[in-house]
Amino acid sequence: MADDKKLFLLDAFALIYRAYYSFISNPRVSSKGLNTSAMFGFTNTLWDLINKEKPTHIAVVFDPPSGDQENFRVEQYAEYKANREAMPEDIRKSLPYIKAIVQGFKIPTLEVEGFEADDVIGTLAKKAARKGYTVYMMTPDKDYGQLVEDTIFMYKPGRQGSDVQIMGPKEICERYGIERPDQIIDILGMMGDAVDNIPGIPGVGEKTAIKFVQQFGSMEGLYENVEALKGKMKEKVAENKDQAFMSKQLAT
Repeated sequence: MADDKKLFLLDAFALIYRAYYSFISNPRVSSKGLNTSAMFGFTNTLWDLINKEKPTHIAVVFDPPSGDQENFRVEQYAEYKANREAMPEDIRKSLPYIKAIVQGFKIPTLEVEGFEADDVIGTLAKKAARKGYTVYMMTPDKDYGQLVEDTIFMYKPGRQGSDVQIMGPKEICERYGIERPDQIIDILGMMGDAVDNIPGIPGVGEKTAIKFVQQFGSMEGLYENVEALKGKMKEKVAENKDQAFMSKQLAT
């Protein structure tokens, strides 16, 4: 039975930020003036998950501290995530407590120097699926859609009373109108990502990127058919080939 091997991998910072901002208009503050919103929200999410889903295996995956070591994407593109605002001080102060809470649950925390949490979760998800686990990547981050397959799912926590969304290949393909989940990489590469400062192709937003992938199948397919495009769009696509392929690599 698949339920005998049910692995949940939690994207720590995505869930911590989500918890913190869900209380932003009514923060939780301790008697000593410490903002506990992130701790409180994250712990509630973890507790609900354990009780509702009863995972047989679970881990919480953190990004390494940004100052420790450049990750491999910064080596490819120095501007990667350069526009990110500094972490709110209240979240920074919460991190040791959140790690202590996770350890109190006897749940392992994972952190790999030079790699982001999503790379670690993606690697573990693929390895675990090959060993017969059903894997749930718990995150609100759309980029994880590229990783889903028959036994790997995105587990998107509910918001303000809404239900959890569990997304497998069928749901991801329907959401974007594509044939395979890995085509999300092509969509992200074409449209770029303002949050991660991935440039993409100038003038191409999500709708155009989806249309190109539906029409040409991939970034490679788009550039094999540049002649089929017209006007300014043809120019922009043709002139930004290197940037487009670098963006696809950064989004992978």
